[in-house]
Amino acid sequence: MIKHIVFIKLKDRSSESVDKTAEILRAMKGQIPQLLAIEVGVDVIHSERSFDIALVTEVSSLEDLQAYQVHPVHQEVVRHLNEVKEVSVSVDYEI
Repeated sequence: MIKHIVFIKLKDRSSESVDKTAEILRAMKGQIPQLLAIEVGVDVIHSERSFDIALVTEVSSLEDLQAYQVHPVHQEVVRHLNEVKEVSVSVDYEI
């Protein structure tokens, strides 16, 4: 199993912008066969060092992670994120 975690800081950190992006991320649920689990969390602290959104997903293997990365639904999400994000960071690890 692979856990894929992404932290996203948006250019527009308003609650409307954060909520819209969080909903776009949540909409992947049930759309991508490789995703075994998906969780989207919105930051509640709002400190200067905070990221706005955390995306946590699980897939079965590195091959499934690669398939998820190129899936058309995920690619639409990536296009949105590239427009609205200031910065994002990720980590992928075996569980």
